[in-house]
Amino acid sequence: MKKDIILCGVGGQGILSIATIIGEAATKNGLYLKQAEVHGMSQRGGDVQSHLRLSTEAIYSDLIPHASADLIISMEPMESLRYLTWLAKDGAVVTNNKPFVNIPDYPEHADIQNELAKLPTVVSFDIEQEARDLMSPRSANMVLLGMAAPYIEIIAVAQLREAIETIFSRKGQTVVDANLKAFDAGVAISMNKK
Repeated sequence: MKKDIILCGVGGQGILSIATIIGEAATKNGLYLKQAEVHGMSQRGGDVQSHLRLSTEAIYSDLIPHASADLIISMEPMESLRYLTWLAKDGAVVTNNKPFVNIPDYPEHADIQNELAKLPTVVSFDIEQEARDLMSPRSANMVLLGMAAPYIEIIAVAQLREAIETIFSRKGQTVVDANLKAFDAGVAISMNKK
């Protein structure tokens, strides 16, 4: 079994934390893992993307071929559209639906949503509002990871929860609990939309 995932967003949104947690869960559970370079992270607000490949068998390339990604996980809706050429025909997109408007000619929100609606499987939600409602605005990325968790499949939801505990444990139990709560809220959103 394998799963090819594109992670994308803009700098400062927490894409690297999502990649770290998925990577932790994958290695802890004996999966092969390859991750391509992340671009743009040195610039807050710049484009950030990463290829993440998980498999039960050896992987020889860290880049996902066009039209073969199983999943796009995006912190920003326009960024999810930017990487659609990598998405397989039966692939899924899990994205924040609140735009991060960082360019003067940013497309209309309705136009982005209309493009996303054309795809076979999309889970789109305002993860930032959900995180604020949970009194943990910095955990929007964990809401998104929770929404994506049922689509990752090669790693169980419980294994991702364990990885969150491991990664955030050095920051204290309060931070761990806030991130787990956000993750669980994201899983619930996704399950309600399936």
